[in-house]
Amino acid sequence: QVRLVESGGGLVQAGGSLRLSCAASGRIFSSRAMGWFRQSPGKEREFVSAITWEGSRTYYADSVKDRFTISRDNAKSTVYLQMGSPKPEDTAVYYCAASILFLPDTEAKSYDYWGQGTQVTVSS
Repeated sequence: QVRLVESGGGLVQAGGSLRLSCAASGRIFSSRAMGWFRQSPGKEREFVSAITWEGSRTYYADSVKDRFTISRDNAKSTVYLQMGSPKPEDTAVYYCAASILFLPDTEAKSYDYWGQGTQVTVSS
């Protein structure tokens, strides 16, 4: 069993920065690719970013590329999402998830463990 707990959400001004963290319990974290998704009211959950188990490859949605950075610290069983230059359209609940695939993809169905989410609100 893997438990994922996100933190670091809150209110941030557009152009500022925010770092989300996702702490995992359970032994499998270091062997799993991890992803971040987000969901805003009335919209489907969408892929934001993912990282392979050892951190050598990262993936980003076009909407956040060059602004957000994903990283992980396997010694701390934690994955991070550094949100740079956030925009009001980045406002959403952000979820971290553990991938069932060696190379993560953008589909939510490819992730089997999910956190409870953390709210991010970007003010203009």
